[in-house]
Amino acid sequence: MASLLDAPTDTPRQPKLLERLRIHLRTRHYSIRTEEAYIDWARRFILFHGKRHPQEMGAAEVEAFLSHLAVDRQVSASTQNQAKAAILYLYKQVLGMELPWLDEVVQARRPRRLPVVLTPGEVRELLLHAEGTAGLVAQVLYGTGMRLMEALRLRVKDVEFARREIVVREGKGNKDRVTVLPENLIAPLQAQLQKARVLHEKDRAAGLPGVYLPHALAVKYPDADKSWAWQWVFPSPVRALDPRPDARTGQALERRHHLYPESVQRVVRGAAQRARIAKPVSPHVLRHSFATHLLQAGYDIRTVQELLGHADVSTTMIYTHVLNIGGRGVLSPLDAL
Repeated sequence: MASLLDAPTDTPRQPKLLERLRIHLRTRHYSIRTEEAYIDWARRFILFHGKRHPQEMGAAEVEAFLSHLAVDRQVSASTQNQAKAAILYLYKQVLGMELPWLDEVVQARRPRRLPVVLTPGEVRELLLHAEGTAGLVAQVLYGTGMRLMEALRLRVKDVEFARREIVVREGKGNKDRVTVLPENLIAPLQAQLQKARVLHEKDRAAGLPGVYLPHALAVKYPDADKSWAWQWVFPSPVRALDPRPDARTGQALERRHHLYPESVQRVVRGAAQRARIAKPVSPHVLRHSFATHLLQAGYDIRTVQELLGHADVSTTMIYTHVLNIGGRGVLSPLDAL
């Protein structure tokens, strides 16, 4: 009996379950990272229960899997909730099954954590030790408040040097927004664009496929993927096979993608070690520091909310903890002695 996880064959057939999940996600324009995560969680769920079909399972099996993640694997609450979201998407959207047992599945409570924030001096030391293109990405993260993937997916047309702004396309929640372009980033970004143009012209001379375009734009605008305006600001130095088939040919093509996030993460971690920063530092910490330092400088919280792209100001409020000096501004009795 064929497994749910068997590789697809060339013979005409109905798509297998995970293929149906992938098609459903792509039809609704979910990001490639969400697609990979949901398919991976669905696969783990099926394997955990001995490759049983999800139609044969229900609340007890979902609860058992989520408990396994929390107790045996000791994953975080956010990871457990992501697994739950993927499984429920599989049931409700792909299988079209009503979920009367949904309320029985426990939602893990995410603990309220204060973000790690660097001081301006620590940021300065970190950026001094972060070199190369990945180091420039780190400067962009701190200078604009963008998320890592937002910066890496930045295209040439969205950098407005004259207006001193950057347009963030399809950010979290599939929303566009505008953020600031720091004066100190103009020259480095212009130099980076010159390097990117060299790679672009080299690829065009070699007759390689153009850059990836979302939502079948390559069909609507056939030459847009080869135009300079649509190219990545931070292209990868190497080419790779596109995980999604081309909208025109249906084939997986070798393209030049943007810089890989792991490259930036590795450079930032190394820079933090060389700068001897005794905090857990990741690229996202630079976004936290951007927001905190703006609030410390006296900018309105609504302005910071718009720059960060938060849907609710309550999300931005978490950064107000830094406005209190030393444990909520309380003068310790020890200091009064």
